[in-house]
Amino acid sequence: MDKMVEFKAFVKGKPELISYVRSGEMSWQKFYEIYDLYGDQPEVWSSYQKSVSQENKEKVATSFGLGEFLGWLKTMDLDSVQNGINSMQRVLGVLQDFGNKDNIEKPEYTPRPLYKHFED
Repeated sequence: MDKMVEFKAFVKGKPELISYVRSGEMSWQKFYEIYDLYGDQPEVWSSYQKSVSQENKEKVATSFGLGEFLGWLKTMDLDSVQNGINSMQRVLGVLQDFGNKDNIEKPEYTPRPLYKHFED
């Protein structure tokens, strides 16, 4: 069990290994087997070590920043957006009209007298 404690301490010093496990490229068992065979030799672990700054750069590159949002806003055709909003307003108005027809007052039904037949 002493080797397992050493491995846990080694992993705490190499947080970039977590990304390999989360992505499914490697498992903790495989990493432990490599550690068991080679120890903490830098030549073995150099292929698995990404610098933390590289990961941060990748996250920043994939995130949608304010500058990109403003650029996207400049390329947007505002007339087509306005036309879309107007058509949605018309659809909502029609749907509201259908909903309001239930609230229209209907004349009260009065049954025809029993002694009257066909417009007598």
